[in-house]
Amino acid sequence: MARTPILQLNDISLTFGGDPVFEDLSLVVQPGDRVALVGRNGSGKSTLMKVMAGLVEPDRGEVIRGPGVSVGYMEQDPDLSGYETLGDFAAAALDPGELYKVERAGEGLKFDPARPVATASGGERRRAALARLMAEEPELMLLDEPTNHLDIEAIRWLEDELKDTRTAFVIISHDRAFLRELTRATLWIDRGMVRRQEKGFAAFEEWRDKVWEDEDMQRHKLNRKIKAEARWAVEGISARRKRNMGRVRALQDLRAERAAQIKRQGTAAMALEAGPKSGRKVIDARKISKRFGDKTIVKDFSLTVQRGDRIALVGPNGVGKTTLLNMLIGLEAPDSGTVQLGTNLQLALFDQARAQLDGDMSLWDSLTGDPEMRVSGKADQVLVRGSPKHVVGYLKEFLFDEAQARAPVRSLSGGEKARLLLAKIMARESNLLVLDEPTNDLDVETLDLLQDLLGQYDGTVILVSHDRDFLDRVAATTIAMEGDGKATIYAGGWSDYLSQRGDQDVPAPVSEAKTAATSKPEQKKSAKPGLSFTEKHRLEALPAELERLEAEIAKLEGLLADPELYNREPVKFDKATKALVERQEKLAAAEEEWLTLEEKAEC
Repeated sequence: MARTPILQLNDISLTFGGDPVFEDLSLVVQPGDRVALVGRNGSGKSTLMKVMAGLVEPDRGEVIRGPGVSVGYMEQDPDLSGYETLGDFAAAALDPGELYKVERAGEGLKFDPARPVATASGGERRRAALARLMAEEPELMLLDEPTNHLDIEAIRWLEDELKDTRTAFVIISHDRAFLRELTRATLWIDRGMVRRQEKGFAAFEEWRDKVWEDEDMQRHKLNRKIKAEARWAVEGISARRKRNMGRVRALQDLRAERAAQIKRQGTAAMALEAGPKSGRKVIDARKISKRFGDKTIVKDFSLTVQRGDRIALVGPNGVGKTTLLNMLIGLEAPDSGTVQLGTNLQLALFDQARAQLDGDMSLWDSLTGDPEMRVSGKADQVLVRGSPKHVVGYLKEFLFDEAQARAPVRSLSGGEKARLLLAKIMARESNLLVLDEPTNDLDVETLDLLQDLLGQYDGTVILVSHDRDFLDRVAATTIAMEGDGKATIYAGGWSDYLSQRGDQDVPAPVSEAKTAATSKPEQKKSAKPGLSFTEKHRLEALPAELERLEAEIAKLEGLLADPELYNREPVKFDKATKALVERQEKLAAAEEEWLTLEEKAEC
């Protein structure tokens, strides 16, 4: 017997003053569904979730809820105005006899219900909103980045709660381990289209890559067909034969079909360039201790960081990870003990609070106003690893369009702010990279690229993260801060730490064998990846080169399509014909290179 959907979207279309966000979109959520909602930053995931929650009205189509179905939505920036405390907000829809649910969620999510809203941090507000949703127990929960600002213990508590619930839920998250553990279906937003697969997130990347591979193959076949038809058209003109106008119109239709295809968003053209090598010993901390009042952050902690190390700091929120990080890099002094920094250090810092970004500044001013990026006498250029580059061109490398260049930083999404901060960091050379919660809000594709870059980076990396998958892929040493001043050093990433600690709930390893990103650069040189770093970037650049050559060929073909050109301007006809042949040869060579690299990437 067919189940009655609890939520159904029929032919939804939505536009925000420009290109459609969605067009003719339909989807169904069934009772008990456990769905991952995935897609690139800016693809419309949060907007779609707001449509599902009834907070955004579509331009066309209908949103149908099942009879009596309640839908709960946890947004990224909850509005707590009108409430005195976090507990007041979390318990607003509960009967007095149900207040224990908020207290229980507060313990699991680590927030104080008595905390005044006026003094609560953004993370505490989000945890209160999540506690409210969990306590209300609606028939459908819509969770937008629920793990942001949660430490690993709270994430695992939330995982256990969601595993046990019978409530249907849809989750947006960058946390691979969280999605793999919980989801049984995947909704993928890609260029305004929503695809569904009845498998959880663990199968998503293989599915996505297969869809893109098929799409690339179809486009390649279409390009070759256009190329063959265009060659016939040119040869027909050159021989002054009467042309078959039906074939000419068919060629125009093929070009129109190609022009109508929506280009995939590429990955950000991020690059990390290590400066001159630091000394072999990067940090030498001896018996350092730090207290704030009655709270001990670390006690008699010692650590030696060697050049090329990949070190992660983990532990509950508030335990002092950022404080220890700041002591290790010399931004904060210990109460006792010593920290000696190595020679020739060039530090690049990605801070958790994004304090390097001024929300009132435009993206343009944020880059050109940075003293380390300013180009003297060039207001429209920035210094990128020693070379001047136009500010808009550099922003485009990080997936910002020209219209965003003059927009205020505060208008950006969380993922866009993270990319902007990465743009500032990656513009300068460094040999010590410090990343405090770098993964928040980044989409899967950007995280993959960041992991790859960290694997290729010749400098030293110290990071703080609650993303277990990211820790497993990047860290070669883990420092676990467990409270009361205790900090213990373990070899390996998150799963290795759990194994050494004797934790019975060790998660399955990441889908790939431990990648080169978890090793020191010296160790990685013996690895044999399918593509080198240079080849990967060449493969990413080739589609744009192919499109440029195709556009030039189309322009020349349009010129040669004039049947009177040869009689009227024979010299111009001859030059255009030679230029066309030259570009067709370049296009053929580029296509062969693309196919060769694609085949190598699959090895």
